Amino acid sequence: MSHDSQTSLPIWTERRSWGEPRAMTPQTRDGYARDRSRIIHSASFRRLQAKTQVLGLHESDFYRTRLTHSLEVAQIGSGIVEYLQRNTACKVCTPWLPSAYLIEAICMAHDIGHPPFGHGGEVALNFMMRNAGGFEGNGQTLRILSRLGEHSVEHGQDLTRRAVLGVLKYPVTYSEVMRTDDDYQQASLKQDHDFRTLDMKPWYPPKSIFDEESDVRSWVLSPFSVSDQALFTQHHVRDGLHGRSRFHALDTSIMDIADDIAYGVHDLEDAIAMEMISKALWQQEVMSKSAFTQCGLFDAQEITQWLFEGSSRARKRGISHLVGAFITATQLHELNNFEHPLLRCQVDMQPEAAAALAVLKGFVWDYVISIPEVKSFEYKGQVMVMELFRVLWANSDRLLPRKTLARMDAAKNDQQRMRLLCDYVSGMSDDYATRLYAKLFSPYYGSIFDRL
Repeated sequence: MSHDSQTSLPIWTERRSWGEPRAMTPQTRDGYARDRSRIIHSASFRRLQAKTQVLGLHESDFYRTRLTHSLEVAQIGSGIVEYLQRNTACKVCTPWLPSAYLIEAICMAHDIGHPPFGHGGEVALNFMMRNAGGFEGNGQTLRILSRLGEHSVEHGQDLTRRAVLGVLKYPVTYSEVMRTDDDYQQASLKQDHDFRTLDMKPWYPPKSIFDEESDVRSWVLSPFSVSDQALFTQHHVRDGLHGRSRFHALDTSIMDIADDIAYGVHDLEDAIAMEMISKALWQQEVMSKSAFTQCGLFDAQEITQWLFEGSSRARKRGISHLVGAFITATQLHELNNFEHPLLRCQVDMQPEAAAALAVLKGFVWDYVISIPEVKSFEYKGQVMVMELFRVLWANSDRLLPRKTLARMDAAKNDQQRMRLLCDYVSGMSDDYATRLYAKLFSPYYGSIFDRL
């Protein structure tokens, strides 16, 4: 295959529906612009406005939801591409950098598979699906894009091949990387679990796609050589842990860095604005780290002054400065073991910048995400998701919407039925799941006229 500019290779703008008879229509827009439009106008993208990012919904209209997070990741991703196009001389990789349309579509789509209540809901659904193929947010994202999205009956949102490749963050299937040790397998078979006292740590899912979407992976990777495909789908084997994929594509590497920057910087802004983090704590836990204060990207004392001055204008200036500094620390490099530039070329951060960002991410994890006030919300969400799943499974003919029930009745076996129920529960917003839980379990809530 010739490795000219990516724009000269229509195979990357193909869609799965193109393998079927179709009416030819004039292509008046860039294929990746169509991808972005399909994401923006999808129901799964809109639902992100009512799904948790870090802090619970309805306590403030300031801090971020999954929707605003995804928009910020898209903005950072396009900023990285623009910076690299102007500041790199890599003759192999530069022509393969994605367009702004493409990287924004990938970044906007990267979280659409996340269930209600953040990663807490993800772990809860993986537990409920432990004997039926599991659940993982990135796997559900691919499932929405390729199966469930409303644009196409057979192919979901039916995005271009390259857009799907960019969203394919973990190109391994659930069964390939799931733990196989006896302790995990025996725990999976147990049926007598008390949801309210269940230790959820063992049920964090392997980062993967579902086995049901392995055909989508095959279609996405088909332009690559056999050797590139084999290497790209390899994973690390880890004793007592799920396996972990080894590689991702060029566009995914950009999205991943943009996601990390948004997590480490923008989630920090929310915590400071909500007065969850004090200047004294920042001085103690961040300014004491040489990896942050001496990285050479910014003046750490000046950043501190801006963040904690008490003015939203100054705080925004500090946040903007941090984001810009991390964007300008990105760089292109090559992995010599791949043939194709979309796998061979990668974007990463300069080591000093990566270390500084790691300090911020660790700080946000320790003093925002892991505090009891946030974890209690996550716990409550987990219990609600598991209870809803169990009750809806046991009473599907009475409680499920008729369209969902019809799809489940048409399924060939219980595993397919459970996957369809999982699709329904994972698509709920935080508010929808909470109201449905209250309607089913609270004797003083709900009415036959409620439209849920």
